[in-house]
Amino acid sequence: MKVLLVNGSPKAQGCTYTALSEVRKELDAANVETELLHVGVNPIRGCMACGGCSRDDAGKCVFPDGPVNELIEKAKQADGFVFGSPVHYAAASGQLTSLLDRAFFAGKSVFRYKPGAAIVSCRRGGATAAFEQLNKYFTISHMPIVSSQYWNMVHGNTPEEVQQDLEGMQTMRLLGKNMAWLLYSLQAGKAAGIALPEQEPREITNFIR
Repeated sequence: MKVLLVNGSPKAQGCTYTALSEVRKELDAANVETELLHVGVNPIRGCMACGGCSRDDAGKCVFPDGPVNELIEKAKQADGFVFGSPVHYAAASGQLTSLLDRAFFAGKSVFRYKPGAAIVSCRRGGATAAFEQLNKYFTISHMPIVSSQYWNMVHGNTPEEVQQDLEGMQTMRLLGKNMAWLLYSLQAGKAAGIALPEQEPREITNFIR
């Protein structure tokens, strides 16, 4: 089993990385393979709703720049996800938002029925708003959400300060344990012959007709 962790911070080894690393330690201890993808500092264009990804069931974004299609390809081999972001104006980082908007729109099938978790890092406030934003990607994609003992957030302005957030770091560790437990539970269910839920034909209803 494999979990893909995505660092949505422009800082490769900042506060968000510190929180993700704590989750990763528990996954490694549970013999769950992990991979860390750093979004980086290069601009990522937002989704234009051009519909190009839907033509011929492409399953990828028509714009090849940036890590969008890289994430979709890596998601095919992953069994679970942890998306981490710093809090920018009470929201996830712009780069991560653009990345997830395009990746989930173009490659939504590769995320379906795979557990997801969001973590956020902030200096002081805005964490719950950013946390709620990231969880919406899971709830629109048939993804089980992995939780912890508290909302998945850490506080601090530096990695050293984040490490002093004892409750936050404990929340990260328990998140890692819970992710591993759920993955093993899903694996056991598949081995027992429990099939995925049957899908219905999609109904699209507009509010104005």
